Amino acid sequence: MSTRHSGVLALEDGSIFRGLAFGARRTVTGEAVFNTSMTGYQEVLTDPSYFGQIVTMTAVQIGNYGVTPEDEESSGPKVAGFVVREVSEVRSNWRSTASLQDYLAENNIPGLEEVDTRAITKKLRVYGAMKACLSTEDLSDEEAVRRAREAESIVGADYVRQVTCSEPYQWRADDPSNAPYLPKGTTFGAIKRPERTFKVAAFDLGAKYSIFRRLVRHGFDVHVFPAFATAEQVREIQPDALFLSNGPGDPEAVHYVHKTVAALIEELPTFGICLGHQMITHALGASTFKLKFGHRGGNQPVKNLETGRVSITSQNHGFASDPKDVEKRGAIVTEINLNDGTVEGLRHKELPVFSVQYHPEAAPGPNDADPLFEDFYNLVAARADGKI
Repeated sequence: MSTRHSGVLALEDGSIFRGLAFGARRTVTGEAVFNTSMTGYQEVLTDPSYFGQIVTMTAVQIGNYGVTPEDEESSGPKVAGFVVREVSEVRSNWRSTASLQDYLAENNIPGLEEVDTRAITKKLRVYGAMKACLSTEDLSDEEAVRRAREAESIVGADYVRQVTCSEPYQWRADDPSNAPYLPKGTTFGAIKRPERTFKVAAFDLGAKYSIFRRLVRHGFDVHVFPAFATAEQVREIQPDALFLSNGPGDPEAVHYVHKTVAALIEELPTFGICLGHQMITHALGASTFKLKFGHRGGNQPVKNLETGRVSITSQNHGFASDPKDVEKRGAIVTEINLNDGTVEGLRHKELPVFSVQYHPEAAPGPNDADPLFEDFYNLVAARADGKI
């Protein structure tokens, strides 16, 4: 350990956290945020919603089970930087193919350990998410603070274009169990794939692979579109439904998505999650606002106002929908976050459109939110049968 070099995390308020560097030797800037999940660090690293962010994990030790290619949620790490209290020197998992340290180094992501992650988290909770600089190079404290203050703000930033797919495609995972061309009636554990399938146009705003897998398992033939696809391009495949994925950045900044969604929700049953939920909010003419420090972790309690049911959900977002604005635009708030009362779900009063702010595919409950995919399937089936 004595031969390792130091690194620094600097916040825009002048705070300095010095520790030991790991991963890539590099200097990056981004928004400093924290995640309260105790496991799932590889899913966090590869979630495109974290693009442009320096993530601090609140769990004490990270890296103890290494990394596994099959567990990636995208083409590779999307975080700007990674901060932990301690990186495990041992990886104990028969599926693991590499250590966390080597994985970040190979993907040019800098990491920092042996810092007070509790202090970082408390500061961000009290003062809010901040611009930051993480450096594993020979950078002075003063220079690190200067770069943090000059970094781009996430407010007004369109990061969706940098993580979306480049062209439309039909979802074909390497794992055959996730492919939409499986025989009808295929069973996935306790879930039996419906005999009847529907074609869904899924907008990749920074989607996680698990989302497409869940859609497949619940009876959908998934056709993925880039965020900049037009309504006309979507109509060409004659879909039965529309799905809007998660993604990074400021939801107000992606006006081209608002326009497309506004046109398509008039025609298709629609389900949105995370950024997709916010896209529906803007498509209806409502607004979103920046949260103080956001919701990031696998332990967020959400209450359904229609059923009284409370679910434990996985979340990753820094913006929220304005409840009063949403209700003025023909929708009702269906779910709220029990920690701060922010909007976690909405449903349109007339159109077959609904959305949630959390990640139902992430299964922290573990399956509290899985019925949402069933609800979507039933909604699409009802529209196909002329019942709505």
